[in-house]
Formats: sequence, structure tokens, C-alpha cells
Amino acid sequence: MMFAMTALSPPASSAADHDPIRSPTRLALRRFLANRLAVLGFAFLIFLVLTCFASLPWTLGSVNPDSPPRYADQLNLQHVRETPSRDFPMGTDILGRDLLARFLLGGAISLAIGLASALIAIFIGTAVGTLAGYVGGRTDAFLMRLVDVLYGLPYILLVILMRVALVPFFASLIALQWANALVLLIGIGSVSWLTLARVVRGQVLSLRDQPFIEAARALGLPQHRILLRHIVPNLIGTVVVYGTLTVPAAILSESFLSFLGLGIQAPLPSWGNLASDGIDALNPINIRYWLILWPCIGLSLALLSLNFFGDGVRDALDPKVTG
Repeated sequence: MMFAMTALSPPASSAADHDPIRSPTRLALRRFLANRLAVLGFAFLIFLVLTCFASLPWTLGSVNPDSPPRYADQLNLQHVRETPSRDFPMGTDILGRDLLARFLLGGAISLAIGLASALIAIFIGTAVGTLAGYVGGRTDAFLMRLVDVLYGLPYILLVILMRVALVPFFASLIALQWANALVLLIGIGSVSWLTLARVVRGQVLSLRDQPFIEAARALGLPQHRILLRHIVPNLIGTVVVYGTLTVPAAILSESFLSFLGLGIQAPLPSWGNLASDGIDALNPINIRYWLILWPCIGLSLALLSLNFFGDGVRDALDPKVTG
């Protein structure tokens, strides 16, 4: 009798069955925190963003009411191309402007363009890929051929065309230098969604034939609810990973275009045009190293931090990763 009662009694639940650490979110967070490079990159990225954006009142302010903003304030001739010192920790540029103020404002502009362009790319790419994969048919064919056509065009040409078409319109609303920055942001974001659209389309094609989607259709759920409640939530991992890897690519594109003179226009600084100005100041007789050293260091560290963070997020959200 005692044996029968023992056999019929339910097995005791182990503590692991109720361990909250086994939820997918906690497991992903634990995997991310175990990646030291990812945590270090995320911490440095937060430090860099807070430093650049918190200093905006100082960089955009003036020394006195009658002078231009600090980043554009030209000092007297004795401070032109001055080496780093206590008064100017990063030195001055070819016009005697404080390189520290220009470095901080340039970092804020480069990071803002990278983040905003990534958000635009994520929104457009997710919408186009989801629509093409779920609807299929002629809609899918048309959208994917559009992606193929845009892939075949050089993005520099598209950015130049957008500048010609949109800068005069935005310049009538805001200052010309900020209009150039806004159009550059829109241009980079408008050409960065193509890869994400193809990736999302492939994910949706594999999801729309899953049993839980068939069950939702059998229950009579409307199509928009199936998309928003069942399809899109299953794309979050892919979209987040792609977004973290798009930000450094957008920052690099902005720096490259600014280096070529097609991006942020003077006197507004960015890490790209600061490096371009530093190239002109290098010569074998008197090497003014600080003019190119600081923007290159800032750009390199930001890109490394973003790549480490993106790799950490990708590994943390990958369900195949164990341990």
C-alpha cells in the first residue's frame, strides 16, 4: 500500500523548474553580462554618449553674448594650431578654434546621425520586409525588385540627389548647416534598410506557415492583428541585432561623406570633417598630429564599442547559444 501511494504521488518539483533565471529574457541578459567585451563596449558607449550630449550647452554656448558659439569661436592669431595645453586640452585648429568643443559637438552630431539613421532603416526595412513576406504574390515581387534596383545604385549618388532636392526646402525652415545635417540623416537612413528588408522577409516567410499562425487564422483573427501580435514580436531579436550593427555603419557612412565634403558642412563639426581638416594640416616639416588624432580616436572607439555591443546582443538573443 505504501508503495502504491508512493508510485501514484506526483513527483516533487525541483527548484530549477521555478527558477526565474530560466526565462528567455533573463537567460539573454545573463549571456550578455557574461560577455565582457560587450559589457565594456556598452559602458564606454554610454559614457561617450553622455559626455557628448551633456556638453551641448557648453559647446553651443558663447564665451560672451557678442561672440559666436564656442565651437565656431575664432581666437586671436597666437592660438592658431596651438598644441594641447592646460587651456586647450586638445589644442586648436587652423583657425584657432578650441578643438575640444568641436570634438564634443562633432561626436554628438555623428552619434545622433548614426542612431537616427538606424531607426529610420529599422522602421522602413521591417515594414517592407514584413509586408513582402506576409502578403506575397505581386506585392512581394514588386518590393523585392525595388530593393534590387536600389541595391544597384551607389548610395553616394542617392545622397547627392537628396541633397539637391531637399536641402533648399529644409533651408527655408531652418539654418542651412542644420538643413544639410538633416538631409544627410534622412539620406543615410533611406539607403540602409535594404539588407534588413531581405532578412525580415525571409523570417516572415518561415513564420507565416507555422502552426500558431494557422491557428490564429482558423480563429478568425484579422490580418493586421496577426501581423502585430504574432509576426512582428517574433522578429524583435533579428531587428534588434541588425539595428545594433547598423549604427556603426551609419556613423562610418556619415564620416566618409563628411570627409569627402558631401556631409556635414562647416562651420558645423563632425568627426568626419574634423579628420578631413586634420589631413590638410599634416606635412613632413611640422606635423600637427592632434588635428587628426582626436577625431580618429573618437571614431575608432565608438565603432569598436558599437560592434562589441552588437556582437554581444546577437549572441545573447541567439537561442542556439548555451552556457
